[in-house]
Amino acid sequence: MPAATIVFDLDGTLVDTAPDLIATLNALFARQGLRRLPYAQARNMIGGGARRMIERGLAEENVELSPGDVDRLLEDFIADYASRIAELSRPFPGLEDALDRLAAAGCNFAICTNKLEWLSVRLIGELGLTARFAAICGQDTFKVQKPDPEIVWRTLARAGGDPARAVMVGDSVTDIDAARGAGIPVVAVDFGYTEIPVAELAPDRVISHFAELPGAVRELVPLLR
Repeated sequence: MPAATIVFDLDGTLVDTAPDLIATLNALFARQGLRRLPYAQARNMIGGGARRMIERGLAEENVELSPGDVDRLLEDFIADYASRIAELSRPFPGLEDALDRLAAAGCNFAICTNKLEWLSVRLIGELGLTARFAAICGQDTFKVQKPDPEIVWRTLARAGGDPARAVMVGDSVTDIDAARGAGIPVVAVDFGYTEIPVAELAPDRVISHFAELPGAVRELVPLLR
């Protein structure tokens, strides 16, 4: 029996990146003469990539910019964020123990995120988690992003996984839709970044702590041990 592959979203699923992302957004807005967004408000803007986060923040301020101006803000955001990428970002509680337990049961791991690949690789590296993952794929890796299922299939292929023995883990409708489109079951974490409670999005399982993940995965895909 081939190993099962667990495909994780990154922001709001594996790692609580909100503190660094929001600090970067507010620094960017301050340079533009805009107000700082409240943390709770900005937290739910995470998940669709940096450009989408900027666009949503501008919309909250009723600011309309040309695509070219947004491009320039995005370049500024990425440069600033890269410099502070793991100052405050940390894995969610229980992650490494859950990965240990799942690896012992025969699972492999991959990351499928709408973050840029090089930023994802840098973040995971600074957190000392690189060796855990067979593949780290972002929106630019295959020039396609969630909810398009193509990025899930290609991430699985890069990780040496089989869609028939895979599970997606995410925190938003984007992840759930991508998993559904790819034809694989999905576990949703309820501690991530979404304005819609994940239980309302009908994932196959919902967990509130990573200690619950191994049990949820065992219910969805047969493991090696």
